[in-house]
Amino acid sequence: MTILGSVAALFLKKASSFQNLRELLCNRNLYIGGVLYLAAALLNIYILRFLDYSVVLPLTSITYIWTMILSYLILKEKITAKKIIGTVGILIGALLITL
Repeated sequence: MTILGSVAALFLKKASSFQNLRELLCNRNLYIGGVLYLAAALLNIYILRFLDYSVVLPLTSITYIWTMILSYLILKEKITAKKIIGTVGILIGALLITL
């Protein structure tokens, strides 16, 4: 679910380089991102059938970690010390919630 959300955001980022509304509406990245977000949402609903909301929602913060990794690998964005500290904080929080 979290990986799907992160990949969906990547496609929407790629779709954001439009010049006008018509170009955006013809951009396949917009639709790929939308379908992936929908798939992530449906998976989230399914997961909520089996796990507590108070566990699932905080674990969605793992999406930020995937997003940082994808932005580094695909968009060539820099990973700073602040981003690493934030990522460690997210991992610790996710671990504490699941215990």
